[in-house]
Amino acid sequence: MRVLAIDTSNLVLSVAVVEEERVLAETTTNQQKNHSVRMMDAISELLDATNTSPEELSGIGVAIGPGSYTGVRIGVASAKSIAWSLNLPVVGVSSLQAVAMNALGFADLIVPLFDARRGQVYTGCYTSRGLDSLDVLEKERIILLQEWLPLLRDRAGGRSILFLGEDVRMHRQTIEQVLGEQALFASPAFNHPRAAHIGYLAMQRLQEGGDAHALVPEYLQLAEAEAKWLAQKQEGSVKE
Repeated sequence: MRVLAIDTSNLVLSVAVVEEERVLAETTTNQQKNHSVRMMDAISELLDATNTSPEELSGIGVAIGPGSYTGVRIGVASAKSIAWSLNLPVVGVSSLQAVAMNALGFADLIVPLFDARRGQVYTGCYTSRGLDSLDVLEKERIILLQEWLPLLRDRAGGRSILFLGEDVRMHRQTIEQVLGEQALFASPAFNHPRAAHIGYLAMQRLQEGGDAHALVPEYLQLAEAEAKWLAQKQEGSVKE
């Protein structure tokens, strides 16, 4: 099985081609550039580098969020289009879980975190199941960081809590104030999502199929414009 994996859900653009026993190629960049312009070129370069024709692909895995609304839509829409045109199965993978996979083998709590503005974060809590998979301890959510940290402290008991993600640095001072030495922080190289992890998470499910038409983003909250529109609709100020 050869899988194309894509992540454009946040600032990082990551694309990979993987097989069961090997990462054939992977490219990851962390630049403030337009994913919609760069992603297809990155995919084409990786397919060429691995001598992979589109017909040789067995399926596609894509990060479905949470994250940037625009970034998530770019990745999901592109994966759906490629899968539909090639008649391939496609499955979505949590963007948070993809980051958490960087800490496989860590014995205590693994907490990926993306900033969601207004003191909120997208987050979840995992623990390693050996060296190849994760168990969910706290499901993914959007939550005020000040509410999340005490919950994690109670869940952890005396165990350490490892925080991962590019946005952790924005909240590190708050985390340390609440959790003290219980909080650990990954080195920068472990904060980026890797498309290879998405490929292997997807591979576990692709054998069961994956309908391109059924694939949808997981934002965890409505976009601000949508939320305002729904609120106005409920108040009767929006006409159908």
